[in-house]
Amino acid sequence: MRYGVVRALAGGVVMLGASGLLGACGALGGNSGQVCTDTKEAFQQYVTQVRSVPAAEPAQWGQATQRLAARLDALAKKADDAALKKALEAESQRLRSAAATVGTGDASQLSAAMNDAPVRIGKACAQ
Repeated sequence: MRYGVVRALAGGVVMLGASGLLGACGALGGNSGQVCTDTKEAFQQYVTQVRSVPAAEPAQWGQATQRLAARLDALAKKADDAALKKALEAESQRLRSAAATVGTGDASQLSAAMNDAPVRIGKACAQ
């Protein structure tokens, strides 16, 4: 479970930057640029955190994923832009669902969520 998921997570974080999440920060109005930057940081911290979690401890993966979902909820509440707010809320829900299954050892939802997050969030940040 661990190595494939960590590769997906790390790849997702790289894609957050490549998809325009940081590049679009100056183009957005209000506080969206800062929210996008904070979102990328949240994903980077999550990847760093789960890299230290043993594959044999899926409950810890679930807890870390729940914390990331909560952080995205908090960022959504801060976002001035409606599209960004909606994207962060939707991603938070996906992560909450993934946390439940990864906690039992099934990383498929988490892997899918992390692979798709850069496009969904990056698109909202690039508007």
